[in-house]
Amino acid sequence: MSRRSALTLIAAAALAFAIPAGHAAEIAASIQYDFAQPPAGLSADFAPHEGISLRFLAIKAIDGFQVDAALWQPDRKPAADTTLVVMVHGSGDSYQKPPQSALGARLAAKGYSVLAISTRQHDDAINTENFFDVRNDIDAAVRTGRALGYKTIVMQGHSLGNIQVQYYAATTWDRDIKAVMLLGPFGNLPWKTRTILVQNEDSFRTLVDAAMKSLREGTLDKVLPVKMHYFTGQDVPVTGQHFLTYRWSETSVADGTLWIRRIPAPILVVRDQSDGIIQPFEPYQLLAAAHAEGSLAPSIDYVILPDTKPVSLKGHFFDGNEQPLADVIAKWLADRHL
Repeated sequence: MSRRSALTLIAAAALAFAIPAGHAAEIAASIQYDFAQPPAGLSADFAPHEGISLRFLAIKAIDGFQVDAALWQPDRKPAADTTLVVMVHGSGDSYQKPPQSALGARLAAKGYSVLAISTRQHDDAINTENFFDVRNDIDAAVRTGRALGYKTIVMQGHSLGNIQVQYYAATTWDRDIKAVMLLGPFGNLPWKTRTILVQNEDSFRTLVDAAMKSLREGTLDKVLPVKMHYFTGQDVPVTGQHFLTYRWSETSVADGTLWIRRIPAPILVVRDQSDGIIQPFEPYQLLAAAHAEGSLAPSIDYVILPDTKPVSLKGHFFDGNEQPLADVIAKWLADRHL
């Protein structure tokens, strides 16, 4: 075949696959949001406040999951001139629970907007999700914030949400994400799960074997036949995908000492002095990692919120310390002109 004939065939093939005139592009996937009615049974944290608007949203993530959210905004302040704090809750919680719910109006009163979301592991879905899928929920919230006109975004994660936010900020270097705040954060979840929560090598190995079996059998989203010992002192259900992506060091990426040094933004860490879930040494694991050679974090600040109450689960949620927590956050943001 001559070179000219070959070129003719290539041109004919190109024409065969050419886009017809007037053809409209198709959408393969999208993120959508709509304003929704308030859900029933809201706590006093959602009561009306003068000078603050509160709206509720239903956001569809790129994979179709519905992310419910609450948006507090200071009145008479354009979104473009307001910092938006995107809040991600901890294990089995939601935007309706503290500290997210307690901070919404308090930060709005100080001039900040707050978008608090319920991720796919909220409430009864605790310990069931794939770590990587939660990124879709957070990304949907961030993109919704941009669509609403916000140009300055701060990420906040509480408890389990802290590692989800770290991962997002470390892998999404968008210039409008100006800071990251971690409330009640653990240091290394797979290590903590094995050493502090389970504390039994035979039980842990049984969990590993069951999770690996679920991987081979294609049942990762199903609850394992064995349970995981938890901070509540109970043995709780867990899926294979949750265990493998969060709890076992060989497969998990839920290690804050890995991600925190890869966040190219200022970081605030806050722990309540009476927190009964996060051990006193855990935030220092994050601080050490953020200060390590090669860390991208320009700065990291650690605040221990004074609390004279006995160490308890309530301390993990900043119970009774809501206003001091809001004050610490607002001052830290203001000091960075956010």
